[in-house]
Amino acid sequence: MSIPSSSDDTLLATQAFQAFRHLLATGQVRAGQMVSMAELMKLSDFPLAPVREAVKRAAAAGLVSILPKRGVLVLEATSEALRECFQLRCVFDQEGARILAGRAKESALDSLRSKHEKILEQAQSGVVTTALQIQAMEVDWALHRYLAQALHNRSAITIYEENCDRINVLQHSRRPLPERIVPAMTEHLQILDTLQAGDPEAAMHAVRHHLAQTLRWWGAADA
Repeated sequence: MSIPSSSDDTLLATQAFQAFRHLLATGQVRAGQMVSMAELMKLSDFPLAPVREAVKRAAAAGLVSILPKRGVLVLEATSEALRECFQLRCVFDQEGARILAGRAKESALDSLRSKHEKILEQAQSGVVTTALQIQAMEVDWALHRYLAQALHNRSAITIYEENCDRINVLQHSRRPLPERIVPAMTEHLQILDTLQAGDPEAAMHAVRHHLAQTLRWWGAADA
């Protein structure tokens, strides 16, 4: 009988972590939920050892807290957590907007604009379907990642992506808000306007305005 190598253990732990991330990203394990190792083993279809390592990685990334003898507590959607995560995203987005203002490729901006305008038009036309909400979320993330990637900094992108995972968890803490699609798409288009106009200060201001409105909709605006 062959003995599993350390590389095999590392691979299993990585696969278990990706499975756990998927459970969080899809809302199968939700913000504020307490889960046991046994439940995570069943949901992820991985044995205890890699699940334990996956939970440690998730805790290091701020996705969960490990409570001895109680279980694993998923990140809770408190006002503090919401502000921290969205404000951190704003820091990267602002710098990306500053860099991109006047330098972004027209083709990239035109593509993002077209996608936003399509979502906005459909949302304004009447019924907001589940499919449209999913598309709106994908378009929303597309702009934010476009801004962050402008930094061309691998360390920054790693931090950014970990924060995206936390925001994904938080977003599953409540039902989607169809009424938020129109203002969110409008705010994004304002950001794109400033990028195409080549105005760094206006671009950074538009990003900050979007943050303020996002926190307001979440009920987490600064007092």
